[in-house]
Amino acid sequence: MTGSTAQELDGTATLWGLVARRAALTPDAPVLIQSADEPADDRRLTFGELRDRAERVAAGLYELGVRPGSVVAWQLPTRIETVLLSVALARLGAVQSPVIPFYRDREVGFALRESRAGFFAVPGEWRSFDHTAMAHRLASALPHHLVVIEAYENLPDADPSALPPPPAEGTTVRWIYWTSGTTSDPKGVLHTDRSLVAGGSCLAHALRLGPDDIGSIAFPFAHIGGPDYLVMLLLYGFPAVLFEKFALPDALDGYRRHGVTTAGGSTAFYSMFLAEQRKAPGRKLIPSLRLLAGGGAAKPPEIYHAVVREMGVQLTHGYGMTEVPMITMGAPDDSAENLATTEGRPPPGIEIRITDEEGKPLPAGTDGEVRLRGEAVCRGYLNPDQNAEVFDADGFLVTGDVGHLTASGHLVLTGRLKDIIIRKGENISAREIEDLLHRHPAVGDVAVIGLPDQARGERVCAVVEQAAGSGARTAEPTPELTLESMTSYLRAEGLSVHKLPEQLELVEALPRNDALRKVLKYKLRERYT
Repeated sequence: MTGSTAQELDGTATLWGLVARRAALTPDAPVLIQSADEPADDRRLTFGELRDRAERVAAGLYELGVRPGSVVAWQLPTRIETVLLSVALARLGAVQSPVIPFYRDREVGFALRESRAGFFAVPGEWRSFDHTAMAHRLASALPHHLVVIEAYENLPDADPSALPPPPAEGTTVRWIYWTSGTTSDPKGVLHTDRSLVAGGSCLAHALRLGPDDIGSIAFPFAHIGGPDYLVMLLLYGFPAVLFEKFALPDALDGYRRHGVTTAGGSTAFYSMFLAEQRKAPGRKLIPSLRLLAGGGAAKPPEIYHAVVREMGVQLTHGYGMTEVPMITMGAPDDSAENLATTEGRPPPGIEIRITDEEGKPLPAGTDGEVRLRGEAVCRGYLNPDQNAEVFDADGFLVTGDVGHLTASGHLVLTGRLKDIIIRKGENISAREIEDLLHRHPAVGDVAVIGLPDQARGERVCAVVEQAAGSGARTAEPTPELTLESMTSYLRAEGLSVHKLPEQLELVEALPRNDALRKVLKYKLRERYT
């Protein structure tokens, strides 16, 4: 591998330090490729250009009043300019508050107000929505002054000779990320360069990519996965193709044209690629592709086997969250069993503890609550009152996820504490039922939830997004799913009778967040309670 590897980094590493280091090593190698609808409109940026242009943007921001420690929110799509702005802010040592570009007044206003952002970068009018008008509308209601910057194509630009020195250490909080909305109330998550670099270096080491690879970023760069991926590019010296708009089949030409070797994002992305592959089973969907990778949501084992079998590529899935961007990751040389049924192993910098409800450690193979400690863990929440709820006395982050470690150190997630349905005093895992239903040909996607029930405490409800068209795995039209046919299927699969759903709801589309398309179960509970 060319240049620094994850293991060579020390705790003082900053994002800007990685940019400067990589630019010195391979200045002419490409780092970002903007995929456009027309090949003639594609754009490229090298590692050297990333460093030089980011310094000029930093100088332009400095002239606008941005200083080390200034809070700068930005809500921008996945573009070269977005990465340049973020790297420029890292050069200045400003505090960044990225906001997913699909969010609107309520969520954006909350982020601006809670972070007390002094600057807000927006794309102007984007996808028929006027972000500038929203920014000024929100600014008028804030208790503090807000400078609005349009930063879609024309970034601030100035001579960098007047810039102060770059940050010398990576332990200061310089990032505020917002939990992605699977609960109704987002939290401001505090990160340092050090925690983000740790997460990205762990991802790079797990996937074992190199200078000959071509990655892809089809998810919002404002997601916590954005710096994860950028750190990987800086460490291993390969480029990524950026997709400002990800929609299949339209985006496939960009993947093919640029020879993308690794793609993904989350389980929803795997399913979308798989659906396209099934339209032409005799032809490889993306000839250069060898690896799908991602995280952010549960991966049913059937999805893994279908991708490997039908797309002819490897699939490695991981476990991460806004608070800890990289916790575990499947390695390409893991066994098929581990890749299908586990979330992979943690890197050396992450410690996983499985505990009972009181925080007492449990032995391997025993389900309990997943708790985390290590370099990639966030430094807490913007609202300090929330820290006591999620950090235990030993400094472990309490995730609310349920799972166990295998003898080989692989993590198996079996659900969330809120996904444990208690029916007549018996604990039922929603994840177990979901994994079984994902195998059913009539099921496109499914969320299993617990609903209040006077007689049972909670009843099991399956909310199903039916498979489109002819069904996922048969050439014949699939009949509509009924409660009776579903429970018969689950009985045949060996599910215990007391776990069988007592309610079935069919929907055209499950509600999802805008980052990694994670299902919003709280909205389903609100709807069907």
